[in-house]
Amino acid sequence: MSPQRALVAVHGGAGDVLDARRPLHVEAAKRAAAAGREVLARGGAALDAVQAAVEALEDDPLFNAGTGACLSAAGTLELDASIMEGTALRAGAVTVLPPFKHPIAIARAALEDGRHVLYAAHGAVAFAERAGFIASSAEAMCTPEALERLQLVLAGRAAPGWAGGTVGAVACDAQGRVAAATSTGGTVGKLPGRVGDSPLIGCGTYADDDAGACSATGDGEAIIRATLARAAVDRMRAGMSAQDAADAAMALFASRFASSGGIVLVDRAGRAGFAWNTRTMSHAVAYVDGDVDGGS
Repeated sequence: MSPQRALVAVHGGAGDVLDARRPLHVEAAKRAAAAGREVLARGGAALDAVQAAVEALEDDPLFNAGTGACLSAAGTLELDASIMEGTALRAGAVTVLPPFKHPIAIARAALEDGRHVLYAAHGAVAFAERAGFIASSAEAMCTPEALERLQLVLAGRAAPGWAGGTVGAVACDAQGRVAAATSTGGTVGKLPGRVGDSPLIGCGTYADDDAGACSATGDGEAIIRATLARAAVDRMRAGMSAQDAADAAMALFASRFASSGGIVLVDRAGRAGFAWNTRTMSHAVAYVDGDVDGGS
């Protein structure tokens, strides 16, 4: 079935962004969605579009991904990312990755390489270097805001959440192909080696041309147990629209786990859906034949 409209939809994480900063987050989400739309407008695939959108968010220190991502209890950057396309169900992911500018690009390289889906820690570094990526540094990617947040969490003066949150994107292209991508620094003050939902296929990211695509954000441990991204996509597989599936999946998630989170979906008809149970979730959608809309 051909999509009604080719589009890219993004989220900047479920959380609690201060009112004064919400417009900044929304505008950044809109810029990322527009970056993905440019790829589709040139005839690019949904997979290329979600990578472009997430790279834009990884570059923006407002968000908890790439540059400006949150720090572990040891004060280190341990980055997670995954990407999936819905035609052949190919996927790639990295976890516990030290500073590299675009973790989602390394996940894409794993998808294209095809030998393994998920690379972790030292193995992720070795794979990235074999694929031609050059490591960055903590000095280049760690921001004063991330360090301050870690100090507050370790001192017990702040919850380990992150207002900016995990980032993600979904897309449907002119051929009806869907894709999803997610990137994060995880949880502030996490124990070194912790793996959340974002790099796990079916949990933080899932895509299938027969149904749709999903990127999730929020309480990673609960999202893993709920296999939230796959659960949301399966609702579209059963015939729900993207918005109805998002609402239903988040309602079940909240009732079963009493946890916070959010999701962005696109269905095989080219319709976007957003749902979250936190105070804010910065998000945007960009249509190839229309405007860029956003909110929080």
